[in-house]
Amino acid sequence: MSPTHEEYLEAKGRKPILMFVQQEVEREDDQTKFISEASAWQEGHFRAGFKTADELRDLVTRAVHDYQLANAAGPLDNAVLSTTALGLLPKAQRNSQGAPSLWVSIAGGPQQRILRPAELESADLTEAIHQQALFGVPKLFSSSKGLKVSIDGAALLLEQERGASIRLEENGSILLGLRMDREDASGRNGFGAFAVIEENVLRELGSALAFAAWLLDKIDPTQRITHVALAASIEASDYMGWRTQAEQDASPNSGTMRMGSGQQPPTSFTDRPRAALRFQAAELAEDLMVPLRRQMKA
Repeated sequence: MSPTHEEYLEAKGRKPILMFVQQEVEREDDQTKFISEASAWQEGHFRAGFKTADELRDLVTRAVHDYQLANAAGPLDNAVLSTTALGLLPKAQRNSQGAPSLWVSIAGGPQQRILRPAELESADLTEAIHQQALFGVPKLFSSSKGLKVSIDGAALLLEQERGASIRLEENGSILLGLRMDREDASGRNGFGAFAVIEENVLRELGSALAFAAWLLDKIDPTQRITHVALAASIEASDYMGWRTQAEQDASPNSGTMRMGSGQQPPTSFTDRPRAALRFQAAELAEDLMVPLRRQMKA
């Protein structure tokens, strides 16, 4: 197999391909088979023929220009991204008596369509997301619960009953819902009788950011999304406050109750370059957690 053939197979299905085939030349059998193979695969590449080096130069220049126009993204607007991320958060169910929920949304920019409708509905994409949520590090889904998959408008939705949920939109926006009754490594869940636990909120934020980084790499390996805005909210009963794990251990069956205010749930947001999801995940989790703590302790 030639180096060009190997490079083609590496790029196929993962990157855009612009293919230029020299005409009116004799080819070896392997070269002919390679061109037939590449020509038969119609999705994801552009093809043109050339005879001279000058003609090839002009074709490449034009094809790259046309590709850039076809895939042009709008300008990066951080304010719009932040508004989008906040808008993804669900409206809270007030006075909930169940376990608290943590919602984390990620909006990417420059805003553009990342997935075609057929790609969003692909069984392969659903399976990859499901497997990562079940067996990846960190896990979002429980192997003991079933999975419901649906298409909601222009979004793919994977959810478990009384469990985590994943919403992915065509523009690459992500909404993750995590219940705070998931047990940590020591077997403790994320909330006490009267409060959510700070360390577990931070842990779940980290899990959400790590999963979002994986999912963005899955759907956008060529890094068309360069910037992300993130928002988080906690949906909990009005009486629930905020405690550290040390405070909870010292007094597990008592605490200070909040008075229901009827206002919006505690919410925070920030924005960073996309690479921060991978290289500054701990800082991002803290940036989202601290405003939530302030609001719940106020």
